[in-house]
Amino acid sequence: MKVYLDNAATTPMLPQVVDAMLPFMCEHFGNPSSSHSFGRKTKTAIEQSRRAIAARLHCPPSSICFTSGGTEADNLALYAAVEHQGCRRILTLPSEHSAVIKTAERYGQTGGATCALIPMDDTGHVNLSALDELLADGPKTLVSVMHGNNEVGLIQDLNAIGSVCRTHGALFHSDTVQTMGHYPLDLSVLPVDFATCSAHKIHGPKGIGFLYVREGLKVGALILGGSQERAMRGGTENLIGIVGLAEAIKLAFDGHEEHEKHVRALKRRMVEGLVKSIPGIQFNVQSDRDYALYTVLNVSFPPHRKNGMLMFLLDLEGVACSGGSACSSGSPRPSHVLEALNCHDPKRVALRFSFSRLTTEAEIDYTVEACARILGHLTQVITPEENRHRES
Repeated sequence: MKVYLDNAATTPMLPQVVDAMLPFMCEHFGNPSSSHSFGRKTKTAIEQSRRAIAARLHCPPSSICFTSGGTEADNLALYAAVEHQGCRRILTLPSEHSAVIKTAERYGQTGGATCALIPMDDTGHVNLSALDELLADGPKTLVSVMHGNNEVGLIQDLNAIGSVCRTHGALFHSDTVQTMGHYPLDLSVLPVDFATCSAHKIHGPKGIGFLYVREGLKVGALILGGSQERAMRGGTENLIGIVGLAEAIKLAFDGHEEHEKHVRALKRRMVEGLVKSIPGIQFNVQSDRDYALYTVLNVSFPPHRKNGMLMFLLDLEGVACSGGSACSSGSPRPSHVLEALNCHDPKRVALRFSFSRLTTEAEIDYTVEACARILGHLTQVITPEENRHRES
């Protein structure tokens, strides 16, 4: 049996998305910047897609700037804040996506803006009092906080964070890649200045996403070469991807309640199955709770002698999962998210299982059985005495 439980990394495209894209692969191929009928046809498709997305998010179409995905959108938001909005400080979390952390660090190294970390409380959420104190003093600031963490499913309170930012005149960017299409986001009332989306996280195509920019904010082009996207991004638009993204957004929002109910039930089923089958199982940052991101479950398996082999052995059993963010899959270091949240235990292995509307109960049951079978086959759980011996 083949089981795909790595949907936080990417999701399979839905047939409806493919069907929406096909005419723009074969029949409607004009350059959207061309003035003839071929170009006008594709330009119209792009603007219709932009309007459809904006309508779902309750924002002006001009607030949507299409990008190559979430990473570029995150980079563009920080670039816009520093280079065009006069921000001289970036505040973020140590558990943020590397697209934000590395960009902020780059500005810190080049002197474009200082970079500092926002204190977190014991649960990993933003310490609002500490943020308020930080913003009360200092230069104009961009605060960048991910809505739903891609590794552990921790959800931050965007309304509360945004309200503190508004009080002090700070700009607020949120990486909403893991929550866009999974949670209702009304950008007409949500106090964010920038928000990001990546189509392949919601059953759309890879290589396309967007940055939401609050109306009235100036955003210069990070990529130069043309005046596309209202001069916010040079280069011929990814017509096929934009059409697919719009269809993916439509399907995500139209079926949201049904899909959420389905996925939440699957996640509970897996939690209950693992607890019943594997003594000593734990869930990092309370990712098993209902208030966590319902598409992500971060599991800490009990110590065993071959813990470094668990993900590989699951793959041999046909189960695809992740050891953390797909963006850092080649890194030999432990997850920076688990380290930042004080969850990294070298004696245990942490795996991320992530679900979608296409996941089935049979796949969940098979995965639980495979985990229990592998752990039972490898060896017994290491005893405290063995741990003490290994540490000495």
